[in-house]
Amino acid sequence: MHTGLAMQMLSDLFWTALLVSGPILGATLAVGLLVSILQVATQVQEMSLTFIPKLATAALVMLAMGPWLLRQMASFSVRLWLAIPSMQ
Repeated sequence: MHTGLAMQMLSDLFWTALLVSGPILGATLAVGLLVSILQVATQVQEMSLTFIPKLATAALVMLAMGPWLLRQMASFSVRLWLAIPSMQ
């Protein structure tokens, strides 16, 4: 395997991971920030108040974007399998 090919595959791996995890992490980050601001304003320090909205947001984002996320992962897998013959 050539160094350039390995670096290209690693770059594709990281880019795909960023594309797949980014929407979920971004949405849960935004909801977590809003809940934290709400907790500071109301001085309610309940642990489930931070966990449940973030969990629900992650589930909703996965349901809404699931087909696209799956296509991204499948596309990466196909590119990886098609690159196997050139790894000599």
